[in-house]
Amino acid sequence: MCDMPSTSLNELHGMTSDSAMLNPEVAEEERQNLQKIIAALRYYRTHLLNRVNKTTNYLNSLPKRHQDMLVKYRHHLNVVRDCIDKNQMVIKKMLRDNLLLGGGNAGPEITQKDLDGHATKIRHQDMEHAQSTLKAIARDWSMEGAEEREQSYKPIIDAIEHYYNPKDLKINEIKILVPGSGLGRLTYELACRGYECEGNEFSYFMLLASNFVLNCCKEENMHTLYPWVHQNVNNLHRADQVAAVRFPDVCPDKNKPTGLLSIVAGDFLEVYKAPSCFHCVATCFFIDCANNVVDFIETIYNILMPGGIWVNLGPLLYHFSDVPNEQSIEPTYEDILHIISCIGFEVLTSKSGIRTKYAQNPQSMLKSEYESLFWICRKPLTNTIEAAVDGMQSSAEIRDERCDINGYNEC
Repeated sequence: MCDMPSTSLNELHGMTSDSAMLNPEVAEEERQNLQKIIAALRYYRTHLLNRVNKTTNYLNSLPKRHQDMLVKYRHHLNVVRDCIDKNQMVIKKMLRDNLLLGGGNAGPEITQKDLDGHATKIRHQDMEHAQSTLKAIARDWSMEGAEEREQSYKPIIDAIEHYYNPKDLKINEIKILVPGSGLGRLTYELACRGYECEGNEFSYFMLLASNFVLNCCKEENMHTLYPWVHQNVNNLHRADQVAAVRFPDVCPDKNKPTGLLSIVAGDFLEVYKAPSCFHCVATCFFIDCANNVVDFIETIYNILMPGGIWVNLGPLLYHFSDVPNEQSIEPTYEDILHIISCIGFEVLTSKSGIRTKYAQNPQSMLKSEYESLFWICRKPLTNTIEAAVDGMQSSAEIRDERCDINGYNEC
């Protein structure tokens, strides 16, 4: 395998921010960023209770006859407060004994004084990320998230098992990378099937949470979260907003993968520069996280071994599209297929309209659903101009979308 930074932890999970290898300015920037994330997580309860208190104060200002009609609603607000308190208890456990917070080689050392300095600078988007992290835990590691995992992860896993069949190969020698690994469930599931699987994640919110689940949860369903307590609108019933989920539905500590599992922290484009490292790259809701998606596709091509497979599922949301002070391009699906072919991939399967949800409240009156894209590409055994031309010619056939997502018929 390529010389990627990774630290063994409990023979299960490698994770490092590799801060010891950074120059002082970059290391300090990383330290400041981690401080900001931890401060946001610790401020979660205060931020959410401020919102509830604002509602309560307005409720108290209403005419008495109105308040009399809202007695059960007032009680519900108290239940919401309790759920926020319980979520904060989980966050506190998440931050305790976390690998990234230990200083030294494990990550930049964080002091209470550092955190206090960030508490007054917390941005609204930081609090949204904190809330999204709790929803991501529910998506990846609760029974309630099983439907979404079936939609998003199963097609990827099935494709990998088709091209790297455990019956035909020593799959512990098949190296898979999952960029944007998030809470780590897809990475874990692939490692459980015997593959050597490496996740890569940039967000400290996700790294802190995935480390907690993979390394610190010693029993199934040992923790309880209320992931929808932040949703104040589109609730049919009071109970829907305060519905609980338990996690993890599978205990990684008791169900250790048969394959090697590791997580590498860092920017995908910065970490993965060495060529021909992986047999397979699996991307799920990832490629639209780039300012320039062409950079991502070129990097995936570069790090794949000749003959290697890239499996992708997800939409084209383009996260930086409307972010102030950020640059972004937003190529269409048609453009993406052209880019893939120009870079040199052979497109084996391509399909649109895969119905997928992402961290959606199942009881909400408003749900978002993507018609996601799914494709499987191969890096040619010989990287020649002819291969790239052939790939471009095949893209015309791909537009017909006659390829079978289940049978993996090659176009």
